Amino acid sequence: MEVNFDDIRPYNDSEVSEVLGRLLKNDEFLTSIAKFRRPGLNKALPNISRKLVKQRLKKKLTGINTIDSLQSAIGEYVRKILSATTSGLEVAGLSDISKDAPHLFISNHRDIVMDPALIGYMLRNSVHGTVQIAIGDNLLKRDYISDLMRLNKSFIVKRSVQGREKLLASKQLSQYIYHAIDSGSNVWIAQREGRAKNGIDKTDPALLKMFHLSNRDAKPKMSIKDSIDKLRIIPVSISYEYDPCAEMKARELFEIDKHGSFEKDENSDTLSISEGLNGDKGNIHLKFGKEIVAADDDPVNIALQIDEQIISNYKLHPSNYLAYEKLQIADPSIGPELKDLDINLSQIESKRMHFEVKLELIDDELKPYFLQNYANPVISKLK
Repeated sequence: MEVNFDDIRPYNDSEVSEVLGRLLKNDEFLTSIAKFRRPGLNKALPNISRKLVKQRLKKKLTGINTIDSLQSAIGEYVRKILSATTSGLEVAGLSDISKDAPHLFISNHRDIVMDPALIGYMLRNSVHGTVQIAIGDNLLKRDYISDLMRLNKSFIVKRSVQGREKLLASKQLSQYIYHAIDSGSNVWIAQREGRAKNGIDKTDPALLKMFHLSNRDAKPKMSIKDSIDKLRIIPVSISYEYDPCAEMKARELFEIDKHGSFEKDENSDTLSISEGLNGDKGNIHLKFGKEIVAADDDPVNIALQIDEQIISNYKLHPSNYLAYEKLQIADPSIGPELKDLDINLSQIESKRMHFEVKLELIDDELKPYFLQNYANPVISKLK
């Protein structure tokens, strides 16, 4: 029986013109851009600001009527973001990946938009093709955001459903991922639901169980190992020298520790996306690992295989070591002193003042959580 993916799949070429037309008529979408591009004018003259944004967008979107042409425009936007907000982007391991077959890329997750954008940008530029992106429906609270993401080759992960609906949604998601791979498309998904707020990158075995759902009742029967191997999984390590959302992540962890929970408001995710795109990221390092061959049928063991590559391939920046140093002085049990590690101390010292300035801007109650976000990758490596 053919499965219908219309409610979760990315848009196709035949839908581009209609969706772009819908976006140009969406006042909420136009206002969101006006607030970002022309905050002063938008506050004083919102109608005029929206009109100017609409005119500019119409001009930019002229001639864009396919997903590929839209991806080219988005690629140029990513290039400008990298130029404006980073000190450089280093990429390793990409040339070792076979171009003969599509892959499922599983990465650590630090930034809502930048993580998949970087992987997609590098794959496209290296002739590996574009990538379809898994995105949670919790991020699609506005119709225009859903339209934008599905235009950019995103498919929807239904996180808001419960009970039997959750199982059905997970099976549909599993079926869609295999459908995309079998159709020749690369796919990206984060190693677990939500970003790592504390700097600890760990693959959720439930993710691997989800992959197997569509093959569980296959004839002949498929093992979990067979399901995983069929996806040709490539682990990817993404490390940012500076996390533009580190303060917001620290606030969330502080509130959870103090009150037992953290309630996002309707603008929290939008603010995180904006900060992640526009904030200072310093140097970025992207390392593509080796294709996973599942050791056995145990999702926990397969998750550990992915974690081993993500952690070992993660590049530690001076910011990571400087945060580790502060936590190690307070609690020597977490590991050896900085001077006893095999690292370039002078390089780290050259970045100390810049890191101290960032730390000084953080509220005292949030500083331990802020430091953990940067220091835990060092601790993970030491383990």
